Amino acid sequence: MISITVTALVFGVVFLAELPDKTALAGLVLGTRYRASYVFAGVAAAFALHVALAVAAGSVLTLLPQQIVHALTGVLFLGGAAVLLMKKDEDEEEVRKPENQSFWKVSGAGFMLILVAEFGDLTQIMTANLAARYDDPLSVGLGAVLALWAVAGLGIVGGKALMKRVPLRLITKCAAVLMLGLGVWSLWEAVAG
Repeated sequence: MISITVTALVFGVVFLAELPDKTALAGLVLGTRYRASYVFAGVAAAFALHVALAVAAGSVLTLLPQQIVHALTGVLFLGGAAVLLMKKDEDEEEVRKPENQSFWKVSGAGFMLILVAEFGDLTQIMTANLAARYDDPLSVGLGAVLALWAVAGLGIVGGKALMKRVPLRLITKCAAVLMLGLGVWSLWEAVAG
């Protein structure tokens, strides 16, 4: 059974953390050069693979005693908040152009770009933390993949317009505050539990 609360929380945290990430900008660059649906297909497949790996890693953490899991996820969330707060603004990265515009070439380029760029990324680590924290792999996985797909879609279709209206610093600070709150909450539960 899927928990709407857990799915919504995970969606919000992952969405805010991924918005200022370089992969949103890479999706924007690919989307301006190629058919958006082809780019999205490759990017969505790569994000789904990353979420599956993160949820599996987080589910393994649930085998540890709860106090250790809360302490570990609390420290990791606080570290993630620190990374976001100290993060420098990222420029658009230049992406190698596929030889032609076929579905397989374009979606393959999007898949490989995200697969490499996101491996071990903050949102993948956060997803593993959330899977360990809530012990609800389906809800966490659904929230994370929908958030990543939403960011990719925004980046591919309308990233420039969003970034003109909402300052990247504000988005980053909101994500950091959410992670800070989750970190403090997890550490409190570790101590109180």
